[in-house]
Amino acid sequence: LAIQAIKHDLKLKVYTALKIYRVDHRKLSYWLYSIPPRYAIQANSRKMTDLEESVLSEYIINLGSKGFPSRLCIIEDIANRII
Repeated sequence: LAIQAIKHDLKLKVYTALKIYRVDHRKLSYWLYSIPPRYAIQANSRKMTDLEESVLSEYIINLGSKGFPSRLCIIEDIANRII
């Protein structure tokens, strides 16, 4: 509501909208400037894409369904081959 009020009424200041609607100033500024929340941003240290992760997950599930153990060293080897 605060964002709609700010965009609709050009004379309404952000600080005033914060007081009226009792919104945290960080959240309002994130919404105004379309900054995504922290949980939606991928980490810089991430090494695999979503597609690579899904391929690895499917491979692990297939190994398990065939009766092979999914040991860490096997999964590491497969992940290194994908990367």
